[in-house]
Amino acid sequence: MARYMIGWEIDRARIPTSAKERGTAWLVLVEMIKADIKKGLMKDWGEFPGEGKGYVIAEGTEIEIMNTTMQYVPYAKFEIHPVATLSQVEQAIKATLK
Repeated sequence: MARYMIGWEIDRARIPTSAKERGTAWLVLVEMIKADIKKGLMKDWGEFPGEGKGYVIAEGTEIEIMNTTMQYVPYAKFEIHPVATLSQVEQAIKATLK
């Protein structure tokens, strides 16, 4: 199964100005993230404190990754990178030696 490093950033134009509304909306997002972690697609999630952005480490197919990230649109935007494991990198290097 493919592994991805996903950078995310909250769309600041969509953040409510009311602290109560903002807190309520963010708690909804937190619950969605917890559900995605429980499903096993998201392996790790973190936020860069004070920046409104962070990262996700996920494993799945391209469709699973698209379906997962699409549920957060338009509140967040994403930058998605497939990740090669150390073993895969080693295999690629050894292949160049043949």
